[in-house]
Amino acid sequence: MLRLRDRNQLHRRRRHAARHHSHWRVFSVSTELAVVPEIDRSTFIGGSDVAAILGVSPWKTPYELWLSKTGRAEREEVSPAQQKRFDRGHRLEPVVLDMLIDRLTDEGHDVELICRNKRYTDETHPFLACEIDFELMLDGEHINGDCKTVHPFAAKKWGEEGTDEVPIDYAAQFMHGLGITGRRRCIVATLIGMDDLLIYFVDRDDETIDAIRARAVQFWNECVLADLPPDPIDFDDCRAIYAKSNGGSIEATPEIREAVSKLAETKHKLKVFKDQEEELSYRITAFMQPNAVLTYGGATIATWKNQDDTRVDQKLLKEDAPDIWAKYSRTKEIRVLRLKLK
Repeated sequence: MLRLRDRNQLHRRRRHAARHHSHWRVFSVSTELAVVPEIDRSTFIGGSDVAAILGVSPWKTPYELWLSKTGRAEREEVSPAQQKRFDRGHRLEPVVLDMLIDRLTDEGHDVELICRNKRYTDETHPFLACEIDFELMLDGEHINGDCKTVHPFAAKKWGEEGTDEVPIDYAAQFMHGLGITGRRRCIVATLIGMDDLLIYFVDRDDETIDAIRARAVQFWNECVLADLPPDPIDFDDCRAIYAKSNGGSIEATPEIREAVSKLAETKHKLKVFKDQEEELSYRITAFMQPNAVLTYGGATIATWKNQDDTRVDQKLLKEDAPDIWAKYSRTKEIRVLRLKLK
């Protein structure tokens, strides 16, 4: 069964790009792609959207999803490294599927591949849709299937093979697909690294499906169609939704007063840790001097190597090409949270 964990425990990856060029040393402790037609994702709620609506997506909050569905989201730039990962995942899907079918056959199962990448629309709510990676006839039962390629570092997010212990955002996606297709089971072929294939089974749970469907319908009707943003679930959401101060004042509750106190304490601890980081880095690099590798007992414990870092020299650009600098410079008003405890 899918269980929704505390959304505040989820961590979302943030990407910040900068351009600058200098040469510096970094101290650190040790098949062809199928052509898929473009679809307008703003016109429906898909499987990957469900986790965001529920607040369990590591990539997107409900508010960020609302921005996308209402055409307000800025175009996300995909880096070459990210595109390479996406392409590799697509290329590996048929390989993972072949590995799955071979293994199931070797284990004595009757397996037939029915189709791949088929899209479905919900009969009751046409704005609910899903795309199933593949469908199998497994021992006489028509089931959904999904392929996942996982970096070994992320393998700990997956539970024991043969269970339904998959990451919660994926579980939401699979339940959404089972709800729309009406099927009982989804088999998940998970390739860890390049060789380790793990198989998971997520079985239909009508109570969970109904709860997911209700939240998705509510989000579509009350947020997308009504053009009203959902409530924020993190600090980034608050900074975006409440970007403009009204100049007013509000009395804190005892709980919020305690939160302010804890934040002040946390900021102090972070400063102490930052100072410690600076001091320890100094001691290590002063010892290493021009050496690139630090060893202990013959094993490498740290490196301090040169690498290129490309950025725009803002000061030089402003001096040499002030018109260009002015054209592309932006002044953005921001709200700054400052603590005033006495």
